[in-house]
Amino acid sequence: MNNKKWLLLIVLVVAIGAFYTLDGQQYLTRDFFQGLYRDGPILTAVVFFVIYVVVTGLSLPGAALLTVLAGAIFGLFQGVLLVSFASTLGATLAFLFSRTLLRDWVAQKFADYLATINSGVNKDGAFYLATLRLIPAVPFFVINLVMGLTSMRVLTFSLVSQLGMLPGTAVFVNAGAQLGQVDELSLDGILTPPLIASFVLLGIFPWITRMVMEWFRRRRLYSRYQRPAQFDNNLTVIGAGSAGLVSSYIAAAVKAKVSLIERHKMGGDCLNTGCVPSKALIRSAKMAHYLKRADEFGIDYVAGQVNFSRVMERVQDVIRKVEPHDSVERYSGLGVHCIHGSAQLISPWEVEVDGKRITSRNIVIASGGRPYVPPLPGLEKIKHYTSDTIWELRNKPGRMLVIGGGPIGCELTQAFTRLGVQVIQVDHGTRLLHREDDDVSKLVMAQFIQDGVELRLKHEARSFHKVPDPDTGAERQYLAAECAGQIVEIDFDVVLFATGRLANTANLGLEAMGIELTGRGTIEVNDYMQTRYPNIYACGDVAGPYQFTHTAAHQAWYCAVNALFGRFKKFKVDYSVIPWCTFTDPEVARVGLNEQEAQAQGIAYEVTKYGMDDLDRAIADEEARGFVKVLTVPGKDKILGVTIVGYHAGELITEYISAMKHGLGLNKILGTIHIYPTLSEANKFAAGEWKKAHAPQGVLSLVEKYHAWMRH
Repeated sequence: MNNKKWLLLIVLVVAIGAFYTLDGQQYLTRDFFQGLYRDGPILTAVVFFVIYVVVTGLSLPGAALLTVLAGAIFGLFQGVLLVSFASTLGATLAFLFSRTLLRDWVAQKFADYLATINSGVNKDGAFYLATLRLIPAVPFFVINLVMGLTSMRVLTFSLVSQLGMLPGTAVFVNAGAQLGQVDELSLDGILTPPLIASFVLLGIFPWITRMVMEWFRRRRLYSRYQRPAQFDNNLTVIGAGSAGLVSSYIAAAVKAKVSLIERHKMGGDCLNTGCVPSKALIRSAKMAHYLKRADEFGIDYVAGQVNFSRVMERVQDVIRKVEPHDSVERYSGLGVHCIHGSAQLISPWEVEVDGKRITSRNIVIASGGRPYVPPLPGLEKIKHYTSDTIWELRNKPGRMLVIGGGPIGCELTQAFTRLGVQVIQVDHGTRLLHREDDDVSKLVMAQFIQDGVELRLKHEARSFHKVPDPDTGAERQYLAAECAGQIVEIDFDVVLFATGRLANTANLGLEAMGIELTGRGTIEVNDYMQTRYPNIYACGDVAGPYQFTHTAAHQAWYCAVNALFGRFKKFKVDYSVIPWCTFTDPEVARVGLNEQEAQAQGIAYEVTKYGMDDLDRAIADEEARGFVKVLTVPGKDKILGVTIVGYHAGELITEYISAMKHGLGLNKILGTIHIYPTLSEANKFAAGEWKKAHAPQGVLSLVEKYHAWMRH
């Protein structure tokens, strides 16, 4: 900052310090201003105006009290006039102070507000500021300061602020004016109709304002569309994956008329290309692995040959067995009108499916996601697979290249390795499963290496090319990857991309309707799962932020209930307890925070760890590896997060999910009887480890002395 800015900043600090040092609040009282008013009304108005500007300009406490005092001292009309201009001038000064002097401090102090307000200003401009002024969800002094960091012009800020604050100013000044007419503190003096009415208005003003602003916002938003006189459906759902199925199921269950539109297969990714086929493949791979471990269980001369094509056919058999759960027949029987075709939004109430229009009071977009394939040079020359298409394989490849070290890449890498495929797993990171803690990754990677996976970490895929084999003349496929500044050539027969997923937002008519996407390419929704249009909802992979089948179903409940009954009660989606599991062997299950997340967020925690190698059932099952790791609030048994690595971790984590959901601590888990011998005892023993670490040593010392005394 230049010298002038430093000087101004010093003046501000001195002024604020003087206010508190000299007890400036003594001048914000009714007695002070009434005494001054008797000596000179004009002088009083000038002094009041200056004090109000200083208080608001320096973001000092007392503006609300001054507003009420204005009514008590000057009456309704003069009070509104004074406060309106003084508050606007003070707010503008605070706005300018923030923009010129306090930018860094405001950005750090009000970071949470800044992101929200920036987004609102970018989306709705001055209208957003007007909404904040009319509905005081954010303190006015915060609005003044944070708005200074936006791109809004000073004049726009001043004019919109004055108009936006005017109704609220009038309500507060009126309350003060009515209070100013009370001569004695008696029931007859206080319980006058005007005073009661002013306080009732004060109470209901935010509610009325919110209703008016919501009506105005909707009218502005929907103005270019013609609302149908009546609707074909109460709810129309686009996409028949997990989110779409649950949304339509709930709607049908409460007797709403609902249509479910799917352009491909019922069940979506989870049934056809995701959860179900991958778990079927993992099960076959585990059986093949157990055959190799037969001698560990005392079984000799076990012969087992993996029939790769039969394994892949079994995967399809499993899909066919699960299909009826998500079938057109089942959902039609439940009362859902199932439509096969491609859907496109035409208006907030209209969906077009292959030329036919359907009107609906509410719409849920649940169009899912798809695998992301990076556009590497040479990709068009090779046959590549994703988690959607790998199920086409019937002939076992010799060398499979898997690009990606996340959950999908790891699950499929291990499964194909155990089915006899030589798998090379490439990832640019330093370890697999980078969102999990380091000790988790190390355990999983050690098992991968033991299984025979060729790990190529810190390798960045650059391009593909083919080279003729010097012996056979057949073309060999190669990946050129960069590692430590060197290009490494990796040959392969097939390549599987597991490099993340993208939301399916194309060809839905979103852009034409101005429905915004987030930076991750998902549809932007609010806490109620609503898009820009309050009657259009989105859930599942297309909405994010989580890409799990169970969270898609979780979000779908909020979409369906808010869409159908939101006029009575709306529910904010709850992400407080979100669990997930990576189905490698050992499995990795988690709920809540892990260590690296807690450290990144600056959250204090304690770690309690219990090793599965101590668990009787795990020892009996020859699965004595892994651990239960619990993060708790320091000195308390409140659970912040749990990671379980081991045999059936995805099942074991449920107890901790319930505990976190219902606010139960480790003491409750420790006090619960667990069947012996079961894997679930690991949860109790982990709680026991926490209890031992927090045992009252002073009390135990006294108890020890008591027992020693009793032996005499």
